[in-house]
Amino acid sequence: MNEANVCCIGELLIDMFCTDVGVELKDGSNFKKLAGGAPANVAAAIARLGGSSSMVGKVGDDSFGTFLIETLEQYDVDTSMVWKDESMPTTMAFVSLEADGERDFQFNRGADQNLRLEELPVDTLLESSVLHFGSATALLDGQLKDTYFELMHRAHDQQQFVSFDPNYRADLWKGNKQWFIDRSKKAISYADFVKVSEEELAIITGEQDTDKGISALHRLGAGIVTVTMGKEGAFLSNGREQKLVPSKPVKSIDSTGAGDAFIGAILYQLANGLEGKTDNNLADAFDFLQETVYFANLVGAEVCTKVGSLTALPTLEEVTL
Repeated sequence: MNEANVCCIGELLIDMFCTDVGVELKDGSNFKKLAGGAPANVAAAIARLGGSSSMVGKVGDDSFGTFLIETLEQYDVDTSMVWKDESMPTTMAFVSLEADGERDFQFNRGADQNLRLEELPVDTLLESSVLHFGSATALLDGQLKDTYFELMHRAHDQQQFVSFDPNYRADLWKGNKQWFIDRSKKAISYADFVKVSEEELAIITGEQDTDKGISALHRLGAGIVTVTMGKEGAFLSNGREQKLVPSKPVKSIDSTGAGDAFIGAILYQLANGLEGKTDNNLADAFDFLQETVYFANLVGAEVCTKVGSLTALPTLEEVTL
């Protein structure tokens, strides 16, 4: 494996977006198939920037699973640890945008939940510079959750650099929000780097004040924390120093995938920063972290100027510094 490899662990799935305007799913007739899954998007963002990334996950042994693997390979993501499951179909999410702006969402979970630790080349995986645990489905009940936490635990014990993005989706946690909170806290306790939105910060910590929420994440064990704040940029903290790192103003056309591109850009930079180091401690290099977050803000902003998530990902040359 490349020394600066970022290994992304979690779900990859099919997003079926209803292209009919202002309708509930039951009234939708036209859908567009897209490759999805937050950690898969992150892996593609890293590779698009010229970095080395791999994906660990499970799809069904079906046409949709093949499509997902081939799509990631088109972005130069290593898919050698994406497994096909013969017992369940590829996970799918159906989404429409209703007239009032609310989403009508239906999630058909499949093979992603069946990823088992014994299927993985764990020793090879733990040689990665960064292990990124991106979640939406990964914290739900299933074999994937157990695999996810065991890998986190082993990586943490071996002082590998662990990244975590909780990627909260309200539709997945109806009636079970406390499970999301408890499992996110457990993941954060292993993490050297945590990326959250303002909403996720408030949900996980119970704090409406950003400073208090960030302090709570550090107390849980988080090393470096970023809180994404849309057009305002991102708040960065290493537990001793903190700063709001600005973005650049853009005319936003479609913000889909901007958060995944942001964290992909962060991990692309962090992996390069870790290369050649004998430990994983970047938290003291605050100037480097500020530059890293500013670069990630530019990448996220660039994604917002185009339609799509993967198709909007910029190359390194396309990011205006």
